[in-house]
Amino acid sequence: MKQYMLSVHQVEGESPPSREAMQKIYKDVDALNDEMRSSGNWVFGGGLHAPASATVVRVKDGEVVTTDGPFAESKEHIGGFWVIKAQDLDAALAWAARATTACAAPVEVRPFQEEAD
Repeated sequence: MKQYMLSVHQVEGESPPSREAMQKIYKDVDALNDEMRSSGNWVFGGGLHAPASATVVRVKDGEVVTTDGPFAESKEHIGGFWVIKAQDLDAALAWAARATTACAAPVEVRPFQEEAD
C-alpha cells in the first residue's frame, strides 16, 4: 500500500469554532483516528501548535542559522496531519472526505514519493 499525507489546513484570523463545536471536532477526530487504526490504515497523525511556535533552521553562507516563526509568511497553515496507508488515491481521498468532515477544515492529500529499488 502507498502512503499518503492528509494535511489539515487552517486560516489564521478566522473566528475559532465555539467551545461546543470544538468538543464535537475532537470527538469526531478521535473516532476517525480509532477507525483508521482498527482498519490498518493509520501510520501517524497529530495536531500542531500555531505557526508562531515554529523555528526555521537553514544554511546561510555556510552557517546553520535558526529564526523564529514559520518559514512561509502566510495566512494559511497546516494545523495537523495524518499519514495513512491506502490502496490507491481513491481510497486516500475517501479517508480525506471523512477527515474534512471530522475536523471541519480543508484537507489536502499528497502521496509520498516511492522508494527506489
